[in-house]
Amino acid sequence: MGGKHRGSRPPRRLAWAGRPVGEDGPVDADVVVVGAGLAGLVAAAEAADGGARVVVLDQEPEASLGGQAWWSFGGVFLVDTPEQRRMGVRDSLDTARRDWMGTAAFDRDSDHWPRRWAEAYLDFAAGEKRSWLRRQGVRFFPVVGWAERGDGRARGHGNSVPRFHIVWGTGPGLVAPFERRVRAHVEAGRVELRFRHRVDRLGMTGGAVTGVAGSRLVPSSVTRGEASSREVAGEFELSAPAVLVTSGGIGGDLDLVRASWPARLGPPPQRMVAGVPASVDGRMLAISTRAGASLINADRMWHYTEGLQNYDPVWADHGIRILPGPSSLWVDATGSRLPDPCYPGFDTLATLAHLRGTGHDHSWFVLTDRIAEKELALSGSEQNPDLTGRNLALLSQRLRPGPTAPVRAFLDHGLDVVRAEGVSELTAAMNTLQGEDLVVPDVLHQALQERDAAIGDPTSTDPQGVGVRRARGYLGDRLMRVATPHRLLDPDAGGLIAIRLHLLSRKTLGGLETDLDGRVLRPGGEVLPGLWAAGEVSGFGGGGMHGYSSLEGTFLGGCLFSGRQAGRSVAASV
Repeated sequence: MGGKHRGSRPPRRLAWAGRPVGEDGPVDADVVVVGAGLAGLVAAAEAADGGARVVVLDQEPEASLGGQAWWSFGGVFLVDTPEQRRMGVRDSLDTARRDWMGTAAFDRDSDHWPRRWAEAYLDFAAGEKRSWLRRQGVRFFPVVGWAERGDGRARGHGNSVPRFHIVWGTGPGLVAPFERRVRAHVEAGRVELRFRHRVDRLGMTGGAVTGVAGSRLVPSSVTRGEASSREVAGEFELSAPAVLVTSGGIGGDLDLVRASWPARLGPPPQRMVAGVPASVDGRMLAISTRAGASLINADRMWHYTEGLQNYDPVWADHGIRILPGPSSLWVDATGSRLPDPCYPGFDTLATLAHLRGTGHDHSWFVLTDRIAEKELALSGSEQNPDLTGRNLALLSQRLRPGPTAPVRAFLDHGLDVVRAEGVSELTAAMNTLQGEDLVVPDVLHQALQERDAAIGDPTSTDPQGVGVRRARGYLGDRLMRVATPHRLLDPDAGGLIAIRLHLLSRKTLGGLETDLDGRVLRPGGEVLPGLWAAGEVSGFGGGGMHGYSSLEGTFLGGCLFSGRQAGRSVAASV
């Protein structure tokens, strides 16, 4: 680390977007990074490594350093790794490219840079990414997960092989090395962290971004993820030849999510749960566009259909996502079985679009204790203390009978869980929980019989049955993620469980349009001087490198790659 150190620069006259100001002082930094999440930490570390003087701003208190990544399960998309090969998985860059492009379905003129970013990210994921992370101390759980299994078509949606590499230490374990790098630069005087600084506008000089201005918020002692006060204590202005925006997406503002909702996914839901804190508010998207930045693919988004209300919430409408195995029966609000490929863990956005057409904001998993103990996992670092804490003794309990402690707690205390011995009793409990007689006993019973026939017959061509058998053929799933096939109506299976599922907000797939250096573009395609972007605010690169959908494990990876690209580019420019 290290590099050349720069002296002060001469005063310059600035015009702040939205209001003029008078003479400003000397340049305060070479780079201002707006947002102290994973992309911001990576970018700040890389820029400081290149010799730049960096100021990192964030509207939240220091307790929330690392942003959404800290809360994550820590799944990272990697291609053709030793972990895959040890599990018997054959993967390649060509296979990953086919899966990605079939999933992204790029079809717009504005997809030029998103497609370029996708190609570059795939090269990174199949090349340097793993070794780069390992050099910083990141290690991976040996069992590779198979997320977003897709629709089974050769050039269709989804991962044709397992690629979901879980960081040993989950989200906090991935944030930690970049936080260490940034704090080392703080000690060396090359980086300054300023929390409770909310950027309200970008400074402009001669058509270039030359700084930021905003509000100093009152100090806050809230814990990570809790809503902090927006009371203003004062104002600030910072001058810099480069501003790098890494402020995240819109998932914490459910009204903004609804306003951006695309017609192709059906009507927006009235009832959702929030998968991210309220600080994920999308403010910098609007601020950047007012300064002349190009915002593309704003209608592309990624929200989960397997959300639970958190019975012990940290933020408003706090939701937790189920990471499902493939065996549960998935029914709509009336008890009808969802069609192909809308099965647990197969195709997130196809399921979302189908459910939005049902006229209801919720659906249900129906399962047994046998399925729950093997397949019911919860996303998030706090829901996986064994992996997060790198606790081998605790981890070994996953191989024993019974669900993990966090899953057991949700089954016992969750606001969306009911149990019963038979179908009629279960139907009654589901309707009581919902407060409406929506589930029809005969309809649910028929769905259970169809699912049981598919799972119980090894020659069945039912897509869910085929998917379960395929999953059982993968060693990692057979060991830890997929229950031994059995009928839900089998009286020896331990009774029935129904879990009400809500739509859970998560990721913005569109964003500020950037070139491969992370430089933000104007609507006409030319560079907007002085402005860079990385992470979710840039659609994880280019304004939407995922296209319409995602292969999973690509959000953290997108923060890593785009933050690295932009951080190195901005250091070279100043």
